[in-house]
Amino acid sequence: MPLDSGIVGISGNPVGAAAAAAAAAGGSASGGLAQTPSGSSVVSGKMAAKRSLKLSSLADDMLAASGSGHHQQQEEPFRARLHQLFAQIEREFELLHAENLNLQEKLEAVAGTPRDSTVGERLLPLQDSYEADGAGVNKSFKSKLSAGSKVKASHKIRAQTSRIVSSFKAQSVVSSLVREFVGHKDGVWQVSTKAGQPIIGTASADHSAAIWGIDSGRCLLQYTGHCGSVNSIKFHQNRDLVLTGSGDATAHIWQAAVNWETPARKGHSSEEELDDEEEPYEEKERIDVLRTPICEFSGPGGHTSVVVAADWLPGGDQVITASWDRTAILWDVETREPLQPLCGHDHELTHASAHQSQRLVVTASRDSTFRLWDFRDNIPAVSVFQGHTESVTSTVFTRDDKVVSGSDDRSVKVWELRNMRSALTTIRTDSAVNRLVVSSGGVIAIPHDNRHIRLFDLNGQRIARLPRTSRQGHRRMVSSVAWTEDVSSSSCNLFSCGFDRRVLGWAVCLPPKDN
Repeated sequence: MPLDSGIVGISGNPVGAAAAAAAAAGGSASGGLAQTPSGSSVVSGKMAAKRSLKLSSLADDMLAASGSGHHQQQEEPFRARLHQLFAQIEREFELLHAENLNLQEKLEAVAGTPRDSTVGERLLPLQDSYEADGAGVNKSFKSKLSAGSKVKASHKIRAQTSRIVSSFKAQSVVSSLVREFVGHKDGVWQVSTKAGQPIIGTASADHSAAIWGIDSGRCLLQYTGHCGSVNSIKFHQNRDLVLTGSGDATAHIWQAAVNWETPARKGHSSEEELDDEEEPYEEKERIDVLRTPICEFSGPGGHTSVVVAADWLPGGDQVITASWDRTAILWDVETREPLQPLCGHDHELTHASAHQSQRLVVTASRDSTFRLWDFRDNIPAVSVFQGHTESVTSTVFTRDDKVVSGSDDRSVKVWELRNMRSALTTIRTDSAVNRLVVSSGGVIAIPHDNRHIRLFDLNGQRIARLPRTSRQGHRRMVSSVAWTEDVSSSSCNLFSCGFDRRVLGWAVCLPPKDN
């Protein structure tokens, strides 16, 4: 952006160039100064002349390029130069980022912080330590800066030391990487958990979905019935069924009966649909592959573009799907027919989720809004929530009837269902937010484009940041996270996936609630 503004300033300011030329000729652009030259006018003329000498070459080149008959041909060198400069800037940023990570690891080592503890998060820049509605602190800090006050290096060190000491006094949240689920051949869009069973499901851009054993880390079942990217995955609340949405403009329900026994020989399976031609994952044991869905939602009245999300309504007799065709559709599972299209969003939908116990649905869109659809009455009602400035990437319900929304505007907002005018809490972050999740205890896990995962409570208080170093954590954007509930046999209680093709299982030890 500074480069662009500089170029515009050169080519779009002919008055300054004329003044510099007049000063170089011994005059001035102002008539008064030309008639009665003074020492100040001579000095200013010399300065303008020097500035003209520095900028004249680029300005003349640009003017010549814009005035010639071969404008496109002469414009190419400047485009190539701009591409070269931006590539150089990108390389510099990558080097700085690598240095930053190394310095942070050294600081954590000096402070004596365990690698799996999030106490080291206190060493983040000052702007990141006031993410959750610290308006008063930010205003006072900015006013001091605008008043021209300078913070000495000793003061900075003292403030950083006090933050480290205070972090040791507070209850720290210990989080560590426990397990990695390897096998997908492309980015993973979503990870989902099933209540009461130690399994997770993943949806990937490699056109497949998979079910994994949490304790073993082994792929138990792979579904390949879609012919496009699998963008979402949701388990049925009570039955062994899975709902997936895909880039092929369809949603599928398929059987999620997994074989817990390790296959003793190749070809052992309860399904006839085993893949004998190629191994989908690079593992020693064989993986059951399922290709045929129980139910497919498509056809007349269905979606005409990518299905980005799908979810079960309470009871499992209906499902909701959201698409890039700017609509969501309520489907009947038994008849496989669309019951009602949900129209109103101005741009593509990005997410849809249903309430755990009530017939309520929220849909998110790139039009910077999300909508609450109420199907508890015969005539559905809709409410529009406005508050984000960019695309809303995810919306989920909490156990206490709130809605949490995440956006590309780097914020997460907590809303009361009965008050759609303003958010109860706004959490400011430093990167775009992807598909977040809220635990039964009210802990929000937020996946970011910048490869980090942060934990907040519903009041906007930051709890922790999961460790991310060169040896653990995601290497590309984190697309989705999921909590697991009531699975005591598992050492993992939080799962994340991203476009580095990795699915990670985390052990997060949260402090007990005061109330």
